[in-house]
Amino acid sequence: MRYLSFSFSLLIGLNIVIWGTIAVHMASADLCLYFLDVGQGDSQLIDLPEGGKILIDGGPGKETSFRLSRVLPWSDKYIDLVLLTHAEKDHLGGLGDVIARHQVGAFLWSGQDAVTEDWAELRNILFERSIPLVQVGKGDRIIQGDSVLSVISPDPELPENPSSNERSLVLILESEDAAVLYTADISTEIENKLTAENDVNVDILKVAHHGSRFSTSPAFLEEASPAVAVIEVGDNNYDHPHRTTLQKLAMAGASIYRTDINGTISLLIRDGKIGVKVERQAGQSN
Repeated sequence: MRYLSFSFSLLIGLNIVIWGTIAVHMASADLCLYFLDVGQGDSQLIDLPEGGKILIDGGPGKETSFRLSRVLPWSDKYIDLVLLTHAEKDHLGGLGDVIARHQVGAFLWSGQDAVTEDWAELRNILFERSIPLVQVGKGDRIIQGDSVLSVISPDPELPENPSSNERSLVLILESEDAAVLYTADISTEIENKLTAENDVNVDILKVAHHGSRFSTSPAFLEEASPAVAVIEVGDNNYDHPHRTTLQKLAMAGASIYRTDINGTISLLIRDGKIGVKVERQAGQSN
């Protein structure tokens, strides 16, 4: 493993927490984004051009570790930050295995607890491995070089006990003259709030809630106007992605990619130009 010294700055209010001299593989000149094929769940890896890797969510099970091994060098066992958008199994089920197989610099979450065995086990693993557990929320930013990952939701003024989906961490990444919106499992109600309070015009959209019909409204898409839309989805009984969501994305002019059809989707971005690589084309078997 090669080592690169850098600082990750996490702005929490007026406080700055800095991780320095973190082990990473040598940076490329490009921003690399991976939407991992983990079945009916979410897991995305950000590999920053300045160096540093951020894993957002971990899918429902051990498939996440296997998919990571397919996109990272075999010797690269360090993930700088693991970020959990919300504590549901299809987002956290594979993180225990990931943490067991990798060194992790810090674990970021919204502070939203869940009374589930999966979440309790994950908390124990973090404690046993002495991984810092850092709560983040709206207004916090992760900065590395010219790349900025901003938390734009949840709003602390949300009611105490809404759906955990509605309190998902929503993130905008700005890097390499491109913007990427990670929407976790939010619904149209939260989308409307985001468009009223933020500039959500982006190049790449991680489609909310596996393509649910209760998300990705026409009004939201008009504001977001993504060139590329990625749906993370697997076999399910929820009618994900819903045909109306696919129609709305097509009407918005987005190029649509799906992990259930295309496998892991890799985006390489340089100077605002997006290159797309998929494991398989539509119609190909696994």
